[in-house]
Amino acid sequence: MKLIRFLLRPVLVCAFVALLIGRAAPAAAGSTDTNNLRDVRYCEIIPSVVTGSITTTYVYNTLTFNRCPRGQWSQITEGEVNREFGSQSAQLNGPRHWVMDEIQASGSTTTGETFTFGTIEMGLRGIIVTPTGTPTVGNQFYVPNQVQRDTIFVYKAGQPIFILTDPLGNEYVMQSYAQIVDTTLMYKDLPNLASELRLPSGWQFSTRTLTQDLQMNSNGLAIVVNDDLANSYQLNP
Repeated sequence: MKLIRFLLRPVLVCAFVALLIGRAAPAAAGSTDTNNLRDVRYCEIIPSVVTGSITTTYVYNTLTFNRCPRGQWSQITEGEVNREFGSQSAQLNGPRHWVMDEIQASGSTTTGETFTFGTIEMGLRGIIVTPTGTPTVGNQFYVPNQVQRDTIFVYKAGQPIFILTDPLGNEYVMQSYAQIVDTTLMYKDLPNLASELRLPSGWQFSTRTLTQDLQMNSNGLAIVVNDDLANSYQLNP
């Protein structure tokens, strides 16, 4: 792995989170598959429960269940999530679209636990335990975070990848784009994203077409970052 000289903010994560998925359960081909993912829509709901000085955050997403139906998603509110789940706060993290082609998972399988928010069923993908008041993954832009997980993201030859490069030359490959900050953002817009981002000094955005498959193995620990449109990226070691 390249020498990474930035200071990482540690977060206890039991699976892949937020802008990120966890260990996906096997599923039939189609909308519930973990293959052929490029530009496939998904959503996450991330409720947090405060108990004394500890906040437990639960990450649910629609992968292997559905593609986050627009009409149903638009009906969900934070207040409704808190009432149904018993949480004190919740993030509605979506809609998002995958930018890799395939996800391979290893290690422990999912818990199999599901929850239906409004009328959308989702699977539990991760649990984050932090001191109350501590920002969690994805809450700050252009800030690298550690995520404990075992996944391989596969980007196929001939496909483009979208890259954030930090001032020290570390490259992060986009894993999903978001329609949260910019609700009109589409896959076709990604090659020209540099003109839309408010990049900090020394950061760069670029596009590259792969001549061979790229497999990004987290090896138990991924480094992730969000841009200011809430698109998410993983460090390419």
